[in-house]
Amino acid sequence: MEMQKPPNNITKLPLARRVLAAILRSFFNLLYHQMAWTYDWVAAIVSVGSWKTWVEEIANYVEGPRALEIGHGPGYLQYLLIKKGITTFGVDESAEMSRIARKRLFSHGLNLNLTRGDALNLPFAEQSFNQVVLTFPSEFILNPEALQEIHRVLVDAGITVILPLGWVTGHKPAERLAAWINHLTNEAPEWNEKALDPWKGGGFDISWEMVDFNASKILVIKMVKL
Repeated sequence: MEMQKPPNNITKLPLARRVLAAILRSFFNLLYHQMAWTYDWVAAIVSVGSWKTWVEEIANYVEGPRALEIGHGPGYLQYLLIKKGITTFGVDESAEMSRIARKRLFSHGLNLNLTRGDALNLPFAEQSFNQVVLTFPSEFILNPEALQEIHRVLVDAGITVILPLGWVTGHKPAERLAAWINHLTNEAPEWNEKALDPWKGGGFDISWEMVDFNASKILVIKMVKL
């Protein structure tokens, strides 16, 4: 799982928010690489303990029998899918995250199918997977080449499940603080269906839904290969 990074196009934001977004971009790059060992801790803090619940919910959307996770991060979703009996593969460009994910899966005695790779050039054959899943992908997901690669490795009528955004909605002090920070830094922007426009015409039937929890909610996007 890679946490959402501030968008590249931040020029319309006020100066203070542009500065914060730039700082966060550098921070999240470090978090996903040199500081990857702190990832679980930071993710728990910024989501007020919700991120594992969010990832567990996404695991319910994946049925296999073969699934690919792009951007596997620290391997928590890998663990959940393998425990479900799904033949699960993962690809990530971060060497640090790969080490953490391997350690997590090995510690549970699980087989692992992890590889270093680029989402724009997936190291898998055509029609290799029934499902592809991504949680909090960074800007690569907006690249048409990434969608083409996902389309290529899916079987006909294969499904891509994406968790792009999560919101803290609780009213406790810590929850309200987290929601305010996420809004200030554009980590949790208001959802507009027009955000899906760049993906239309890419060979997928696209739908979305909101999933509500006690103190948070997530956006789930499903793309079925045509």
